This record gives sequence, structure tokens and C-alpha cells, in this order.
Amino acid sequence: MKRAGFWLLAICALLSVVFAQQLFAEPQEGEDRTLSPYFFVNSGSPNADRLPLKSTKASVNISGVIADVLVSQVYKNDGRKPLEAVYIFPASTRAAVYGMKMTIGKRVIEAKIKKRDEARREYEQARDAGKNASLLEQQRPNVFQMNVANIMPGDEIKVELRYTELLVPTDRIYEFIYPTVVGPRYSNQKAAGALPSEQWVKNPYLHQGELSATTFDINVLINAGMPIKDLACSSHKVKVVYENQAVAKVSLDKAEVHGGNRDYILRYRLDGDKIQTGLLLFQGERENFFVLMAQPPRKISNAGIPGREYIFIVDVSGSMRGFPLNISKQLLSDLIGNLRAMDRFNVLLFSGGSSLMAEESLPATRENIQKAVETIERQQGGGGTELLPALHRALSLKKKKDFSRTLVIVTDGYVRIEEEAFDLIRKNLNNANLFAFGIGTSVNRHLIEGMAHVGMGEPFIITRPDAAQAQAQRFRKMIQSPVLTQVKVSFSGFNTYDVEPLSVPDVLAERPVLVFGKWRGNAGGTIRVSGVAGEGKYAESVKVVNYKASGDNAALKYLWARHRIMLLSDYNRLRSDDKRIQEITELGLNYDLLTAYTSFVAVDNQVRNVNGKWTTVKQPLPLPEGVSDSAVGSPGPYPAAPVAHRGWGTGLTMKSKMSADKMEVREAEVAEKKDETQQIRFTDVVSEKGLTGNEIFTVVRAQTGEIKKCLAGLKTSGTIKLRFSVNPDGTVKKAEIISCSVTNAEFRKCLIDRVKKWFFPATKNKKEVTVSLSIVLS
Repeated sequence: MKRAGFWLLAICALLSVVFAQQLFAEPQEGEDRTLSPYFFVNSGSPNADRLPLKSTKASVNISGVIADVLVSQVYKNDGRKPLEAVYIFPASTRAAVYGMKMTIGKRVIEAKIKKRDEARREYEQARDAGKNASLLEQQRPNVFQMNVANIMPGDEIKVELRYTELLVPTDRIYEFIYPTVVGPRYSNQKAAGALPSEQWVKNPYLHQGELSATTFDINVLINAGMPIKDLACSSHKVKVVYENQAVAKVSLDKAEVHGGNRDYILRYRLDGDKIQTGLLLFQGERENFFVLMAQPPRKISNAGIPGREYIFIVDVSGSMRGFPLNISKQLLSDLIGNLRAMDRFNVLLFSGGSSLMAEESLPATRENIQKAVETIERQQGGGGTELLPALHRALSLKKKKDFSRTLVIVTDGYVRIEEEAFDLIRKNLNNANLFAFGIGTSVNRHLIEGMAHVGMGEPFIITRPDAAQAQAQRFRKMIQSPVLTQVKVSFSGFNTYDVEPLSVPDVLAERPVLVFGKWRGNAGGTIRVSGVAGEGKYAESVKVVNYKASGDNAALKYLWARHRIMLLSDYNRLRSDDKRIQEITELGLNYDLLTAYTSFVAVDNQVRNVNGKWTTVKQPLPLPEGVSDSAVGSPGPYPAAPVAHRGWGTGLTMKSKMSADKMEVREAEVAEKKDETQQIRFTDVVSEKGLTGNEIFTVVRAQTGEIKKCLAGLKTSGTIKLRFSVNPDGTVKKAEIISCSVTNAEFRKCLIDRVKKWFFPATKNKKEVTVSLSIVLS
């Protein structure tokens, strides 16, 4: 009998392993799945090599302020079947990818830049014909996809890509970052209807702490042009060898062979806390390019800082009602309450129209600050949203001479914004700095980041109440010491065009004034940078004749084109425009750059896979260091038809159906970790349109610990039926217990208090959503 019991347990254990593999494995064709990531399961079959990427190596050459990076990816097929390998990897958002080649044995095939659709078509035709081919596509500005076709058994194929980026110091510290892994991205979009450019999200991941079979290596050569000091890598163990005071070689410690699960971060200073300044010139066959880096005055004492004026432009439209507006009030109270007595400020509230606290900015006295806080506190949120008139009004306000003006926009990003608003920001950078705060549980990040890009500033995103104070402190630290205001750059005898930025913002930290563009004719004349520093007027002139054009500066053409592409892309997120897409495409083709609309493709002429069959393998990625399995194992999608459905690593099972006005989960359960005293399950979820089952279960499942706190050691069983309303911003408006078999009054009160503090994503239809569910205690 004991022996029979042993074998029964063994069979159950085996079945649980098989079930777990099926539960976390890639969804099969025909399943109504979303694009969410999933856990990698290695079947152990010798037929198909599921881990084709054997190594990634980066060779970095930093010369002055330009980093040139060669990335080598080695793919090998240790299985018995031909493979197509698909690998998702990251890069810096500033990277300009300008070349790729594929090496098979002794054959080297240089990739060509082509329109995205043409490159994909050429790659697939070569793959289907049995030829070796590789394709590099941009899925996001910082997410790339590599496809390598027909890797035959025993083959080793090396694919190399090149990119360049400009290193701009902050507080006189240079920083080079090499991103190594793309973290899991949650999506509730159905895989069947998703665009090809969105399919990369559905990618396999290793479990937390599981080492990748892909080895990682990186070597950096720094030729700074002046003595280096304080060189350190905060992310990895490295070995540093100095060839001389200005040249250093940084190699990765052998113990870091599996260090591809976190970004590589290298920082250094130059001796005497100097920064690389001056003029870089490149003379090409058709176009000439330049970059000017002018060193600003050093930081000064508070007494010598130019006067500062802040105009807070606050979105009080209907979408801001509730959580976003409440956090805005907290943020602005913090920012305004910490102004200096000699600072000036104003508050402009906007929705469909706008209202101004005062026609002219006021001194930051205690009385004026209190008046501003009270004005903001009275806001409830309502109406439509138009940003452009508010920007025009703010910029037209009378400005005190020699004061540094900063516009602070606070919004959830769901505003009507015209392209003219971006134009207005770009053209007025020498009149006002601009910073954008995105607030809410579902911020329109494209808009916030776009305003930051055109404003030459940084985006600030606040999705949780407890993050507001930290972001306010970060913002204050950044803007509290403008070292140069009213910056102007003028050219005399140097024929320039296509210069960026259109106007130069205030210099708010010890980093150089950066201007780049094109030039015609002879490299002569002068460039003058002027402005107002703490000790008065400031000016510096650069004689162009003192600098020689060099072929070593060829990267300037890529960097100029990459910046132009970024600006066009930001505008395109506001409103897609065929002319802008065409311009981005032409920039990619003319400058050999990877973009959202151009890709690199390399095809070998030899036919090697004669039977034309292959297995497509998605290279599993390690979870970024510090990220847990829960980032992948979120609740699964909710089918449109009444069909039993497996969850993704949460013990979630359900049957569901959709009606015209609500989503109903008839039978659902989230099985939490077993506890000797108490188990909690969530069932019978019914929700109106506006929130998906995924979103509801993600929030509810995270609250299990809070519900257990309400039990406070109480051992009980029973069912609690809840009903609550979710505001458009995701906050809970009201909650009630419809029925409850648990008689403990303290528990019931605690539960309702907890539910009222739950935060859901903003509702899709911008309407209030009613949700009901049952909590089963056992």
C-alpha cells in the first residue's frame, strides 16, 4: 500500500511538472492570447537548439566625446534541424545604428539599408529559398530585433552591427551606458490582431536568478584627449589599464561572463574637472557637419544665481479629476512652497480655456504662496483640454529683465495638443525652459517625453502618490542653479544651416552648450555664445579656423540625422503624417541609419537549406537583475468566447463571456500561496466596459496581503460579495459589501477601507466603471 502511495505521489509530481511547462510555455497557434511575455521551457529535445545565441560582445571606442560601438552576436546551431533565430535586444535611445554585416565561415556579407517592408520581404524570400540571411529591425527607438535565417546544424554565424552616440557630461561627469537586456513588457493586446512591429513583446524569459547560456563581454577604450580621473564601473567588475594619463582600457572581469542581465555603466571625469569643449568638423562629399561644445561658467553661490521665475501650467480638465489632480496639488504645494523669497511665480490653470492667478508673476512671499496653494486646492477637474492657448498665454506674460523663466507643465497627457505647440516650445527655448510632469496611473508618455525632447529637458513621470515628493526634489535639484540664461549662439563668416536646436535653453547644470548642424564653403569665421551668468553678462567666441575637419569625425553626420529623426518621430506621435514618415525614411536611406521605417538586411547567395524546412526559435532573455518572476507571470488574457483558459503562472483559471455592455467572469480563481491559517480566492468577477479582466485581477491579486492584515490572525471561512465603483482615473469612488458570511465587524470595516485605497488603470472609456467580485476565505 505504501509502495502504491509512493508511485501515486511520483505520478502527480510528474504531471505537475508537465502542467507547469504547458502553463508557462509559448501560447499555441489558434489560442486567443495576448502579446504578454512568457517563461521559457527547454524541452531538452536534440532536434532543435532552443538557445542559439551563444555570445554577445561589445567593443567600444570613445574618442573625445564620441563613442563608436561594435556589437558582435554569435549564433550556433547545436541541434539537428535548420533554425531561424529571433533575438530582441536594447540599445541607447541616442544610438545611431549605421552598419551591419554577417559572417559565415570565411564569407562576409555587408548588409544594405532598405525600406522596412522591402528589407523584410527580401529576408523572407531568402529564408524561404534556403539561403543564409539576417535582418535588423527597430521596434522601438531603444528596442531592436535581429532575425538570422537558415542556421544549419553545426553552423556558426556572426552578425556585427555598429552604432555611435555623443557623450554629453552632466556636472562634469562623463557616462557611457551599454544596455544589455529588454525587460518584459505587459500588453493586453490580442496577438492575432497586433501589427508585426508589436509582436516582439511576446517573447520568452528565463526565471528570476536563472543564468543565461549566452555569454557577455565588453571592452572599452577611452582616448579622452586630456588626463582621466575617477574612472569607475558601478554595475560590473572591471579591470582598468592606463596606457597613459589620457588613454585607458577597461575590460570585463571574467567573473562577469553572465553579466548580461543589467546595464553596463561606466563613469569618469577629466583632470581639473574640465570638460571637452571646442568645435568638431567633418567634411563629406556632399555635406559638411559640425558640433560645438562650449563650456559654461562654473556653478556659483546662491547669492549669485540669476533671478528665477516659474510659471506652473496645470491641467484641470475632466481626465485629471481624482488621483491625477490630487497628486498635482501635492506636487505643486511642494514646488511652490520651496521657492526662494526673491523668486517669482505664477499659476495658469487650463482645460477648454485658461485662468491666470495674476497678470504678472508675483514674488514668492508666504502670502502669495498660500494664495496659490488655495487656488489649486479648490480645483475639481472638468471640461476639455487645449494646451496651445495656455502656452501662448504663458509665454506672452511680461518678463522681468535678466530673470530665468521656467515653464512647468503638469498633466496626465490626455490633452489636445497641436503640432504648433511643439514648434512654439522649440522656438522659445532661449526665452523659457520647459519641463513636463506626467501624472496618473496611465500617463500618455509619448506626449510627456515628446515635450521634453523638443524642450531639451527631461520628462518627469509620477504614477504613485508616494513618488511625488522624490520627483519634486529631483526637479528642484536640477533647476535650482541656472549657470547661464538667455543663451544665444551667433555665426559670423561661418555659413551654417539645418542647425539644432533652433534656440538654446538655459544651462541648468555644469554641462556644455551643445549646438550642431551643417556648413557650406570654407571653414572660417567665428561662433559666439553669449548669455547672462550669475556675475553678469557672459560671452565666449570660437575661431573656426583653429579647428580642422577630420575623417575621424564621420559620426557627426549620423548624430545629426539621428537627432532629426527623433524630432520628426515626436511630432509623428502627435499626429501621423505621411510627409514626416517619408522624411524619416529618406534620412534612414541617405545616411544608412536604422529607423522605424528602414532596416538592414544581409543575404548570402548560396542555397544551403535545400529542403526548405526550418524551426523558428525565439532566443529567451534573462530577467533584468532585481526583477521578479511576477513581471512575467501576470494573469492571462480573457477570451471573447465561453472557453476554459489557462492563466500565466498565477493559478488563474476561468470561463468567461462578453456581452454588449459588460465583461463577466463566471468562474474564476486566483490561488494564492497556501497558508496554514488562511487561504484567499477571488471569484465571480463582473465588470462594465472600461476595465479588462486582466487589469482587475492584476490589482486584486496584489491586495491579498492587505486583506490578510484585516483578518489579523482571525481564522475563518466564508464568502464576501463586494461591489465598488472605479473613477475614470482608476481610483475607487465607493465600495460596499453586498453580502458577507463573515460576521466579524472589524474585518468588514477594514476590508472596505482597504478597497477604497485600491488603484486601477485609468478606464479606457473615461467613464465610471462598476465592478463586483467575491472573496472566498477558507
